[in-house]
Amino acid sequence: MSFSEKKTGIIGWGVYIPRWRIKLEEIARIWGFSPTTHKGLMVEEKSVAGKDEDAVTMGWEAAKNALIRAGIKPSEIGAVWFGTESKPYAVKPSATIIAEALGIVPETMATDLEFACRAASEALRISLGMISSGMIKYALVIGSDTAQANPGDVLEFTASSAATALITGPSSEAVAVFEASYTYVTDTPDFWRRAHVPYPLHGEGFTGEPAYFKHIIGAVKGLFEKAGLKPSDFDYAIFHQPNGKFPLSVGKKLGFTREQILPGLVTPYIGNSYNSSALIGLAKVLDEAKPGQRILLAPFGSGAGSDAYSIVVTDKVLEKQDKAPKVKDYLDRKTIIDYALYAKYRNLILRIRG
Repeated sequence: MSFSEKKTGIIGWGVYIPRWRIKLEEIARIWGFSPTTHKGLMVEEKSVAGKDEDAVTMGWEAAKNALIRAGIKPSEIGAVWFGTESKPYAVKPSATIIAEALGIVPETMATDLEFACRAASEALRISLGMISSGMIKYALVIGSDTAQANPGDVLEFTASSAATALITGPSSEAVAVFEASYTYVTDTPDFWRRAHVPYPLHGEGFTGEPAYFKHIIGAVKGLFEKAGLKPSDFDYAIFHQPNGKFPLSVGKKLGFTREQILPGLVTPYIGNSYNSSALIGLAKVLDEAKPGQRILLAPFGSGAGSDAYSIVVTDKVLEKQDKAPKVKDYLDRKTIIDYALYAKYRNLILRIRG
């Protein structure tokens, strides 16, 4: 069985996580939630973008690390795709800012993509098609968010900030090769934000089933059937991480073990970084993966849709792992802040000048 995805792979990867963290118990204290409200989420703290950080600056940091690992010239990148739902400009592409700052312009494509938390995965699938067709040699895919939540809403417990970047290219140069992929989408209104509304709304329990679980299960089972694979064929399984509980639950439903899921589970330490959520789990796994290991990656985006990828690690990963900061380096580099500083950094306080 032959798939065009096999012509493509990951050449370099990089992440960025802000140093600022707020404990979930601090959010619960401020809004009067029961101390047990957030315990079931399996998240201890979340990362917070600083006053001078946004989705673009974080995306640039992650992309810079990915370029270091890739070892290619920026001018060789034929496309820059930026997935986010918290871009700093309503009308102005973020992809062009990063492309300019990295020296990729002007002979490149550059586009911002939207599909809730799946926008970066959507970009990844597009890159596989463009590279396998021969239209471009390398693509830069970025998932970056300063996730937003209405103060006092339960979403505030997990909405966090981080970025991940992948440089995709020919499989002959890859640290990990795409073996097969599959996409499953429907119109499921589980999470949304209308124009001019500052914070998203969500359908409470509706965001789990029929949104998250139905779509990830549909995508992964479709991948299994397409590629002739089963859970025991994988060393790692990485799912979209809105909290720490959902990935373990959907993994169990699909037949994966905790041992396969836990290495890529980052949410307990930084919260849900939306478009970086599953990709940062992939980066953490690549930081430690060994040649020949197989990775399942299944991002999800509300609205709703999921992609599933089978990725096989090559021996080139060993020479790239220590060339740039790892996920663990960013996890260990942290400063705990209180709600007042968090509110200041995320512009939650409206200043009225008389």
